[in-house]
Amino acid sequence: ALRESQAAQAGSNFTTVVGGSDFDEEYLTNVTFGEQDFLLIVDTGSSDTWAPQIGFACFDLDNNPVPQSQCAFGTSGYDTNASKTFVADPDTNFNIEYGDGEFLTGTVGFDTVIVANMVVTNQEIGVVTNAAWEGDGFDTGLMGLASPNLTSVFKGTNPDDDEFPQTQIPYNPVFYSAVQQGVVSNPFFSVALDRGSFAAENSSDLDQNLGFIAFGGIAPVDVTDTAVTVPVQGYNAASFLPENGSSVTYFYYTVDVESMSFTGNNKVFGTTNDIILDTGTTLDYVPTQVADAFAAAFDPPAVKDEDFGVYVVVCSATVPEFTVNIGGVTFTVDPADNLLPLGTQDDEGNDLCASGTFDGGPAEEGNIFILGDTFLHNVVVTFNIETDEVTLTQRTPY
Repeated sequence: ALRESQAAQAGSNFTTVVGGSDFDEEYLTNVTFGEQDFLLIVDTGSSDTWAPQIGFACFDLDNNPVPQSQCAFGTSGYDTNASKTFVADPDTNFNIEYGDGEFLTGTVGFDTVIVANMVVTNQEIGVVTNAAWEGDGFDTGLMGLASPNLTSVFKGTNPDDDEFPQTQIPYNPVFYSAVQQGVVSNPFFSVALDRGSFAAENSSDLDQNLGFIAFGGIAPVDVTDTAVTVPVQGYNAASFLPENGSSVTYFYYTVDVESMSFTGNNKVFGTTNDIILDTGTTLDYVPTQVADAFAAAFDPPAVKDEDFGVYVVVCSATVPEFTVNIGGVTFTVDPADNLLPLGTQDDEGNDLCASGTFDGGPAEEGNIFILGDTFLHNVVVTFNIETDEVTLTQRTPY
């Protein structure tokens, strides 16, 4: 379990630490279902909280059955029969696929969920019976913190019949339930993700105490005076395209980025109003022209490698400082966040790294981009689910 000492010192019952796993590419925190404790991935890019049921079936990403061990969960799973507070939700099913190709199906139920000492009763959760999951040996599921409109419970018991949104049954994710139940005094939560050391990013061990998540409060890290509050970008529910107005639907924590740039760059890269603040994604996925230009500005340049699926560069490279302008305020990304060790060397024996910024496709309608952990290491983000706003505050360099 992650040590709670820092959270206690922070003076908030609803503030807890997060740890880094999978070479510090994922952030986990302790979550309890009933009386069963798990480490779950903290994900602002999805909405469902789930764990695998004991005895689940494991599959590879091509839907071929494989041994349970290949899913690499941190425990044998969630035993609903052993939970005195679990209640099944009949005639429903849980069905989700993530952007990296992982997918899960199962049943649905309600249980008491505890995170950071915040007790949420009768919380709807996914109970996974079929998992195509590339685990890290520590996580036993995921805690989603985005909108109810993005939840993945459907009518009926056959996942093959599910249609989004026609048969979707939206429900309140954990923090929405906490606000509705009056458990927290403020309708916002806050995240501060620390970057790991270069050695930790080269290790598959659990890197404890690698930041904070605060429910109803602000993550307790040092910050600067650089801050902005901006509205979450709404969507047209039918077209799934960004839209403004009184009848929009919220899905992700999407913000309007005015521009992106980097040290030595003289070109202004255009705006995108379709970029998600996502703790569950390691890299930043930005428009192609931005990613290519930024990679070329490394010294020596970073080169797109189709085998690795990233821009590859020697770890000794000089990296420009990447900047993101949101709401008229410019936030900086520490160069250290754009050198991620790949654990391999080139033919000359030089250690190779990946850029933390990657090609998310052309800047055209319908393409969704992501500011992941590369960017989030440098800011505190506070998500207000009542006003549908996010506040970003530049962290003090660390």
